Amino acid sequence: MRVEIVFETHSTSADNERGVATGWLPGELSKTGRSQAKELGARRRAEDIAAVFTSDLRRAVETAEIAFGGTGIPVFHDWRLRECNYGELNGMPSARLVAERSRRIDDPYPGGESYRDVVNRMRAFLDDLALMYHGARILLIGHSATGWALDDLLVGTPLEELVGPFDWQEGWEYVYERSLPSG
Repeated sequence: MRVEIVFETHSTSADNERGVATGWLPGELSKTGRSQAKELGARRRAEDIAAVFTSDLRRAVETAEIAFGGTGIPVFHDWRLRECNYGELNGMPSARLVAERSRRIDDPYPGGESYRDVVNRMRAFLDDLALMYHGARILLIGHSATGWALDDLLVGTPLEELVGPFDWQEGWEYVYERSLPSG
């Protein structure tokens, strides 16, 4: 089974602008973020996208609503596309997050999860996606940890090389291929 995946991060949130690491808190887009979401829609609407899957956190949902609302492209919310759960540190200053990240690859945030946990939930998501959308082009809207999990799983880049500063760009493209079990 083969699925083409376009990954985009949610647009700029008010927390991003304030230097807050939102984590599993909902967040909301800033004025700049709403403009970026419109640009995302303009950039991707004409592509042959079979469906959009977005994190269920508000800032990602809002990005999808603005970018793809009224297009007829189905939009689904999936918790497995969420940011890493920083647990007790959700909402911490971004500077603290930068200092914590490299220690949290396998060691969970207090009351939260590790980046390896994010990879495991993304693996389950991708397996489900391949069953439902074999041969299709799918757009995912997530967070930095979503992108790192995709790079780890689909490109083979170790988390230890990925977790750190996040370099935004206008989307990443991947191919997920999975063999069906014989029998």
